[in-house]
Amino acid sequence: MTLRHFTASDGARLAYRDEGSGTPVLCLAGLTRSSTDFDFLAPYLPGVRLIRADYRGRGASDWTGAESYTIPREAQDALELLNHLGIGRAAILGTSRGGLIGMALAATARDRLAGLCLNDIGPVIERAGLDRICDYVGRNPAARTIADLVAKLPRTMPGFEGVPPERWTDFARQLYEETPAGLTIRYDPALRESFLAGYRAPVADLWPLFDACAGLPLALVRGANSDLLTPDTAADMRRRRPDMIFAEVPGRAHVPFLDEPESLEAIRAWLERIR
Repeated sequence: MTLRHFTASDGARLAYRDEGSGTPVLCLAGLTRSSTDFDFLAPYLPGVRLIRADYRGRGASDWTGAESYTIPREAQDALELLNHLGIGRAAILGTSRGGLIGMALAATARDRLAGLCLNDIGPVIERAGLDRICDYVGRNPAARTIADLVAKLPRTMPGFEGVPPERWTDFARQLYEETPAGLTIRYDPALRESFLAGYRAPVADLWPLFDACAGLPLALVRGANSDLLTPDTAADMRRRRPDMIFAEVPGRAHVPFLDEPESLEAIRAWLERIR
């Protein structure tokens, strides 16, 4: 899988992966994650052109500073990537922050979206989930090695059940680099400053962004143990969009890996509505 780059309008060099052929699906990762966030899903999506972006400050993209790590800038980057690839419309599969970017694009660039699939995110973001993210974003873990971290993950991520050590190892390697000095995060530590600015700001009403998805093929995958997206919010989303494909994944918190049977069934059904 070849890593490629393009230059954004502000001069930032941003990385992406582009593989397969068929329906263009732009995958947008979680807050601290990169294009590898979709490694577990990718083998199960034949017949699509899978495009995976590294946000600025994450993965192999340039670090451009806390002031640029915002949803509006990252949404613009997503559109510029589609422009670079000559793609007029794409379906968006957004994990957590990626889903927020997808909803923002539905409100501001609706003609560029063929559909939206949200992975454990909605218009109401629970404070308990944000508190948990605040504890780790921008900080290196205390564990010194991948093996040490993997041994701790079943306790530090209790909402995930029945996850084998091999999966935890792959997951940990996506997020952290093993160095002689210990584990280091694979993104700009300044992302913490940007996160805290939003964390401390008044709570915004995001329902208009969700409502902007009206008429788009829409799907929602929720981890049954999620602390970021509650059952009540998911139920409200389903009431507003009774045609929305919905899956709840048992034994998963924030966020499902997306290769669970429930996740795959929902994503495939969503893609069928787009094709």
